[in-house]
Amino acid sequence: MKKCKNCKEPIKYTERNGLKTYAHKYGYCFNGCLADYYLNNPEGKERLNKATIKATKHRKDLETAKEEHKNNKSLSWLLQNTVNACHDYIKERDKGKPCISCNEAWHSDFHAGHFYKAELFSTLKLDETNIHGQCIGCNNFKDGNESGYRVGLIKRYSKGFLDLLDSKALLDKKTSFKWDREQLKKTRQYYKQKLKKLLDYEN
Repeated sequence: MKKCKNCKEPIKYTERNGLKTYAHKYGYCFNGCLADYYLNNPEGKERLNKATIKATKHRKDLETAKEEHKNNKSLSWLLQNTVNACHDYIKERDKGKPCISCNEAWHSDFHAGHFYKAELFSTLKLDETNIHGQCIGCNNFKDGNESGYRVGLIKRYSKGFLDLLDSKALLDKKTSFKWDREQLKKTRQYYKQKLKKLLDYEN
C-alpha cells in the first residue's frame, strides 16, 4: 500500500470509474496533504491551474454555444414573423385582385407569391413590389409561373415598374446581404402599420 509523500500515512487504493483517484495518482492523501500539494507545491499549482483553465474553458464554450443557439433561434423566429407580417399585408392589399401570373379569379387561399425567388434574392425577400397575390397552382405547381408573372406585372402596373424590379434584382446579385435583427424589427413594424392602415381604410 502506498504512503502519502507528505504525512507518510497509508493511502487506500481506490478507483473512480476504473481510474485511480488523484490522491493515489500523485501520492498524497485526502487528509489535507492533497490540498496542500495543489496550493503550495509549484507542480501542484501548475496542475491545478491547468485543470481550472480546462474546466472554465469548457463552461465558457458551453455558455457561448447556448447563447449563439438562442440568438440564432431568436433571429429565425423574428425572420418568420416578419415574413408573416409582410405576407399578411400583401394578401390584404391584393384581396379581390386576380392571380398576378395567370389572371385566375381571386380566392381567399391565394398565396403571397414572389416574382424573384425569396431564397435567391435576399433584398427582395420582403420587398412589397416583388410580392403579389398568386394562386396556389402558379405558386406551388408552376414554380411561380415567371413568364405569366412578368406579363401580369406589366399589365397591372407598367413596363417601367418591371424594369425597376429587374434593376433591383441585378443589384441584389452584386451585393452580399443578410437580414439582421434591427432591420427585421423595423420591416415587421412597417408591414404591421401598413396592414392596420389598410384595414382601417376598408372599415
